[in-house]
Amino acid sequence: MPVVVVESPAKAKKINGYLGSGYTVLASYGHVRDLPPKDGSVLPDDDFDMKWEIASDSKKHIKAIVDALKEDNALILATDPDREGEAISWHLTEALIARKAIKKDTPVSRVVFNAITKTAVTDAMKNPRQVDQPLVEAYLARRALDYLVGFNLSPVLWRKLPGAKSAGRVQSVCLRIIVEREMEIEAFRAREYWTVKALLESSRGQTYEARLTTLAGKKLDKFDLANETQAEMAVQAINSRDLVVTSVEAKPATRNPSPPFMTSTLQQEASRKFGMGAKQTMSVAQRLYEAGLITYMRTDGIDMAPEAVVDTRDAIKAKFGGTYLPDQPRIYKNKAKNAQEAHECIRPTEMSVDTAAAGITDADQRKLYDLIYKRTMASQMAAARLERTTVDIGSADGQVILRANGQVMLFDGFIAIYEEGRDDSVVDDDDKRLPQLAEGEKAAKKRIDPEQHFTQPPPRYTEATLVKRMEELGIGRPSTYASIVTTIQDRGYVEKDKNRLVPQDKGRLVTAFLENYFRKYVGYDFTADLENQLDEVSAGHADYKKVLRQFWRDFSAAIAETADLRITEVLEKINEVLEPHLFPPTEDGSDPRLCPNCGAGRLSMRTARSGGAFIGCSNYPECRYTRPFGPPDPEAEASAIPPDGKLLGTDQGDEIRVFKGRFGPYVQRGAATEETPKPPRQSIPKEWEPEELDLEHALMLLSLPREIGPHPDDGVMVWANIGRYGPYLKHAPSTSDRGGTNANLDGIDEVWTVGMNRAVQLLAEKVASRGARGKAATPIRELGEHPQAGGPVNIYDGKYGPYVKWEKINATIPDTITPDDLTMAQAVDLIDERAAKSGKKVAKKKPAAKKKPAAKRKPAAKKG
Repeated sequence: MPVVVVESPAKAKKINGYLGSGYTVLASYGHVRDLPPKDGSVLPDDDFDMKWEIASDSKKHIKAIVDALKEDNALILATDPDREGEAISWHLTEALIARKAIKKDTPVSRVVFNAITKTAVTDAMKNPRQVDQPLVEAYLARRALDYLVGFNLSPVLWRKLPGAKSAGRVQSVCLRIIVEREMEIEAFRAREYWTVKALLESSRGQTYEARLTTLAGKKLDKFDLANETQAEMAVQAINSRDLVVTSVEAKPATRNPSPPFMTSTLQQEASRKFGMGAKQTMSVAQRLYEAGLITYMRTDGIDMAPEAVVDTRDAIKAKFGGTYLPDQPRIYKNKAKNAQEAHECIRPTEMSVDTAAAGITDADQRKLYDLIYKRTMASQMAAARLERTTVDIGSADGQVILRANGQVMLFDGFIAIYEEGRDDSVVDDDDKRLPQLAEGEKAAKKRIDPEQHFTQPPPRYTEATLVKRMEELGIGRPSTYASIVTTIQDRGYVEKDKNRLVPQDKGRLVTAFLENYFRKYVGYDFTADLENQLDEVSAGHADYKKVLRQFWRDFSAAIAETADLRITEVLEKINEVLEPHLFPPTEDGSDPRLCPNCGAGRLSMRTARSGGAFIGCSNYPECRYTRPFGPPDPEAEASAIPPDGKLLGTDQGDEIRVFKGRFGPYVQRGAATEETPKPPRQSIPKEWEPEELDLEHALMLLSLPREIGPHPDDGVMVWANIGRYGPYLKHAPSTSDRGGTNANLDGIDEVWTVGMNRAVQLLAEKVASRGARGKAATPIRELGEHPQAGGPVNIYDGKYGPYVKWEKINATIPDTITPDDLTMAQAVDLIDERAAKSGKKVAKKKPAAKKKPAAKRKPAAKKG
């Protein structure tokens, strides 16, 4: 029985079902080796030797494969059909050779399948090959480059730019795209312009809209009507003239469908239509792939297998009829530069299985499958046929011309099932229907409306438009988009606001630093060219060690040049670069960097320990003026909390300030000194806006904990306070006492108003409720007996969300699955994965021992 290795246990189970008992199918659980996150894992001086390490979680999975190979001396590597999958196969081979599990006579082969279906898997087994070394070398080059950039550039950031976390070969370029867009938005100055629309009536009494396009015999440009006065003059020009239809032009038009999905377009469309992030989209697609419902989801390819095209055309004919089927199949050319790394498009494995027939219970999986199914169907359907009509309406003297546009759908074609979403919705006049109009007929004026407009700044990126932009620039590859977009958010460089990506102070500073001291390495052309070199490696046309040598020669020199940089020098350089943004020219022409508080100091950017930034005065500590990072904003300054705190006033000679700390906003009495390293502080409850907090409420918070008085039963003090989980009572000698009894209060105000009678009642109720502790939790749903090992499998609602429990194994249910939709098969997969992580084994249920037949009694000896 050959040993077949795949990545995940869910995939292993599916493939095992197809291959049968003649094979042992095991999971590697992803990458089995990685570069240790420490210095010396890649050695440029030793020809880029790489020191790999088997992850602690992977050791038990390697051992399982080693043990299996002792009995079955044949290994089939069936990891994913991409560069990462090829790398995992290589890692496995290397690790098993090191363990001496692969011997000279051990046959090792590599098989790939683009879909987890019985046909695809069995066909792959008939066509084994060896591990593709050029693909492995492209992977090694990428890992070495990412390591060398991360482990050499990040320490420079830590030393020279306090609060910065990390830099990356592609992530820093991606961050630059977002920051540059934000700078465009901030530099944008709205420009006013006007348009004039008319509501006209045809000779048959039907109304339609037309827009003024020519005035005084001159075709209008966008900004020709620059103000209200000019717009009103245009309205008068129209009102003073009779209008007739001067031309009617109808042109046939067609709209062709979009090609089937590849990774980037799937991420973009799922973001547009469902608001799914790139990471979530790939996670959901992974589950659909492992369930055998779609083809492999990491691909640059848009071509479709010939048999899939035939199946799709058959499905179209069955569902819509022959009129929706073009005479010839549509052929989509592969966009990928490197055919070795491009696979078939993302499509359903069986076009006869629509969303309803697929029986998918998870809501996100069902939505994504439906999207993939409809896009695939549409890609092979007939074009939509339209008739676009342009009507000009003018005056006899030719001084005024208005234009009306519209269209008629003659045949919907592919639109009957699917239409691609738009990134930023724009109203299209061409979509409107027009009444029947003829040349020479009069156009009665019902209403003439001037409309004021202002030019709009470019929109912030969504994950969809960012992926699209990265794809256009040639930065990154499909398998990396999701992780890059996630990383820059995890680092705190970018935050999401209403699905838009907004750069934070940290992100701006890192970008400014890198653009000044490592400009080449955050350059779009340089990064795209490096990707092309790596594609050449994977195609077998370039030596990966040569690519690494060329990169390291210049990069190490750039790192060395920053060794003597002082932090003050770096900050002043960033001040200089960001000056147009931070200190824009003032209306009165005065120095924008002159401190408005002391009138003598100079404003400059400062960094806070938390990694944020603010604008402060050079006369600190004599002048404590600060304002938020960014252009001056009087309203924001008045309410914002700068890194060194917002002064609310003084009390008993102490400054009372509001701070934004690592664990949330808080108020503080006085400053931290050697004598008082921890001055009195109190967290601000989430119900109160820290920016709007006044001195009175700050002093109320600092007065906590509040003594209500001694408890009438035992004389021990009862306190009211605000804690991590809200307002509460405490019955103990002091609030720092770990013992005693705590009881929740209903609202924040009760902390200062609750009396002893109410406090005694709440504490008594709390003590009484403790009697329920120790009782067994009640499952919210019972799934039944574990199919392989026996014992009940139940779903419980826990402190951190719903989980599935079998014996002593608790497995969290992912957010993508609701407890009501969880199947026993999914539950078993979750239990298996959790058991594997914790090193436990799910033993199969032993068959009941057969009862031995009772020993036959010997007949009694006859008495003689």
